Formats: sequence, structure tokens, C-alpha cells
Amino acid sequence: MEMTLRVAKAGDAEALNDALRQLSETLGDDHRATADDLRRLGWGENPAFRAMLAWADGAVVGVSFYSPYVSTMRGMAGVYVSDLWTAEVVRGQGLGPRLLAETLRDAEAVWGARFLKLDVYHTNPDARRFYDRLGFRPADDLTKMILEEAESTALKGET
Repeated sequence: MEMTLRVAKAGDAEALNDALRQLSETLGDDHRATADDLRRLGWGENPAFRAMLAWADGAVVGVSFYSPYVSTMRGMAGVYVSDLWTAEVVRGQGLGPRLLAETLRDAEAVWGARFLKLDVYHTNPDARRFYDRLGFRPADDLTKMILEEAESTALKGET
């Protein structure tokens, strides 16, 4: 199957959201984002992400969803991939590494990114093996922490 990769455009928001919804369903996560949310967050006044799409036969078969990341420890810009998804029909055809490589190329061109960071669910050993094969290393000295919306509002002193 021939696959074409390109950076997503605002007109791709529906297809992008559908692919991200499939990833959420596979992982058992909620998926609250809408295509309108993605249009606003990706192509609005202050774009917060970019996405690399893989297309085959007129359908999205892969996505890398990413944003800039700056490491003062490294003294350089990187890219954070928050979501990587490939359709079941194309798994094992090298699409995951291609998506990550194109993400790195795009992030380097746009933000000067020189490294890639991502998270892997503990409950997804197949993904962990995939990243291990590509040379990713765990950051065992880090604990992921999240301040959700309500707590963020409280921290800012808003009600």
C-alpha cells in the first residue's frame, strides 16, 4: 500500500480528529476534542500543535501529533509527540518510524528541534518494544505530573 506523509492543514481537522479518536478508543481514554477544537488549537491565533498525517487510498492511516519542547538541561529545542497512531491495516509496514522521522524533520525546520520526547503507557508493552527498537530510553528519574484544569484555575487564584 502506497502511503503519502504530509503536515496537516486546517482542512484536515475532521480526519485528524477521527484518527486521534481511534487512538483514544484503543487506549481506553476519553476523547473530548472536536474538530473545531483542533482547528482553533492548531490553526488559530496561537497554534499549539502540528500534526503529520499519513494517507493511503484517500484515508488517514497514521498520525503524529506534536508540539515544541525546550530543554534547559540540553540547551536546545526538541519536539514532544503526544500521540502516535497507525491504522491496524498498515502496522508492520514501517509507518511508525516514517511518521517519527518526518515529525523530527518538520520540527527541526519549524522550531530547530534536535531531539524527540514522548510518553508510553505502562499498559502498552507493544508500543514500549517499538520505541525500544528505535533507540528510545526511559527517563526513569522522572515522574509525570499533571495539574488539571480545576487545579490550574485554583493555582491562578481564579474561581
